[in-house]
Amino acid sequence: MHYPSSALGGLSPAYFGMVMATGVVSIGAWRLGLPKLAWGMFGLNLGIYFLLWLLYVARLVRYPRLFASDLTDHLRGPGFFTMVAASSILGSQCLLLADNVRGSLVLWLVAIVLWLALTYSVFAAFTIKESKPTLDRGINGGWLLAVVATQSIAVLSALLAAHADQPFKLELNFFALSMWLWGGMLYIWMMSLIFYRYTFFPFHPSDLSPPYWINMGAMAISTLAGSLLSINAVDAPFLLSLRPFIKGFTIFYWATGTWWIPMLVVLGVWRYIYKRFPLRYDPLYWGAVFPLGMYATSTFEMANAMGFGFLGLLPNLFFGIALVAWAGTFVGLLHRLIKLVAGRSAWPP
Repeated sequence: MHYPSSALGGLSPAYFGMVMATGVVSIGAWRLGLPKLAWGMFGLNLGIYFLLWLLYVARLVRYPRLFASDLTDHLRGPGFFTMVAASSILGSQCLLLADNVRGSLVLWLVAIVLWLALTYSVFAAFTIKESKPTLDRGINGGWLLAVVATQSIAVLSALLAAHADQPFKLELNFFALSMWLWGGMLYIWMMSLIFYRYTFFPFHPSDLSPPYWINMGAMAISTLAGSLLSINAVDAPFLLSLRPFIKGFTIFYWATGTWWIPMLVVLGVWRYIYKRFPLRYDPLYWGAVFPLGMYATSTFEMANAMGFGFLGLLPNLFFGIALVAWAGTFVGLLHRLIKLVAGRSAWPP
């Protein structure tokens, strides 16, 4: 498929990752006692979210065939799941920062509709399409955005359950638990294929795209959802009976995500220092900022839910790293926009 050089035509399906990254850094700032930073990023995130919706709708109207082609492409299609996660994370911001239950509920419904539409269109298209890429050319860490999208709905459902009365509290907690379990199963399926691709096919620096950090980010948001379910168990008898299972799997998710961090750092050093791959702005880098912020937030929540005070240093450390990464990526975006307006650069597809 030929991509036009216009900014609209070349808009990445994964650009809602910017909302995900900004939202999780904002929530992290709120949890760690930085309300001014949290509110500032919340306001920015609202503007980004609605602007991106305008751009995506305009792209669908202006380039419908291109939009449909992206939706069924093995590498670009999973990027649309950022729309689900962005809606859920923004809904979580509305609930935590503004205590706006109605706004959170609207975004929760938007996320569910998008999740249903994308899950059963993208993966159905991958199944029935006649021309398919080989495994090494058709899968990367971006596939795990489907896991992140699923777990983001589990997180928002658990947060809404804490604000709801019976019987909705019971139903929301059950729905959150179901999505949490489904997201975990989906991670096992996909990660098996990704790890197989890692170890049994040639690997080039260009193959190590930023979404590979979602390997860790998917586990981090699963940890957050499990921690919230563990906290909610106090008001949900059926969760109380499952609490040991929930806690065990939450620690399992956190440990798996933590294992990935040194591995991803080593691969990053190999890519940018040893292989000297150029470091320049790409919208996919928002997919690397999000896992760092989510790891900080999920570790903070797990430590509180389980009394792990010895983990207190990690949330602050990774929040600082996430904030620096967010600022660097945002500066890269501004630089790209300035060059685009000045006519010295074409928007990268």
